[in-house]
Amino acid sequence: MFGQIWRDILAARERDPAARSIIEIILCYSGLHAIILHRINHRLWVAGFRLWARFNSQVAKFLTGIEIHPGAKIGSGVFIDHGSGTVIGETAEVADGCSLFQGVTLGGTGKETGKRHPTLCQDVTVGAHAQVLGSFTIGRGSVIGAGAIVVDPVPEYCTVVGPKASIVRKRGKRVYDFRHDRIARDMDPFGNIEARLNRLEQQLGLGEYVPQVTCSVEDENEKSDPADSADGAYLPPPAGCEQSRTQVLIEQWMQQRRKP
Repeated sequence: MFGQIWRDILAARERDPAARSIIEIILCYSGLHAIILHRINHRLWVAGFRLWARFNSQVAKFLTGIEIHPGAKIGSGVFIDHGSGTVIGETAEVADGCSLFQGVTLGGTGKETGKRHPTLCQDVTVGAHAQVLGSFTIGRGSVIGAGAIVVDPVPEYCTVVGPKASIVRKRGKRVYDFRHDRIARDMDPFGNIEARLNRLEQQLGLGEYVPQVTCSVEDENEKSDPADSADGAYLPPPAGCEQSRTQVLIEQWMQQRRKP
């Protein structure tokens, strides 16, 4: 166990440029503290003292902000950088040389029993707030991008990004041209609105061009109110003031609805 702890210290020294000395790492790195406490708790868990192991893991969570189930298997030279909010489930396995950043979750996808958490092979890096969910393997040397949600196995030496995560590099070679529209398309509401307007144009048989000019303040004040119409129909704006694209679409649609 002490050999593993020493390799954990060396891993922090090698991978964190902010680490200035071994003493600083031992005193100030909460990720190292969490791993040391986990190694003790894991021994208690394996020896059958599971209640004590669970209680100690809760104490470790309170002290470090990192939750590691005592049943999880963690190899040597593992580095948890910053670490706050990191969660590692009971049946998770983290091999030698892995690096985890803050907010990472190695979790399950339901209430199934048995092996239900991921396995990270050697030298895997998991970026901040990435979620690796389910019982599958992340291949050796792979990199999980920050914020990725991974629910499928990842081959060796791949880079995966985005929710839902997709492979963009495999063994150092680009898999496809990186496009922003492949990541979080629902985060572009204006693009969705534009697409809906285009579909409405096609349904109405309009061309791509609709004249757009703005009215002066005086013209706006002179516009008629639909309530002034005897039959409640929409009244067009005054002469000389062309309508916006949206108004034209609405009028075209209303006219088609009025046709017998």
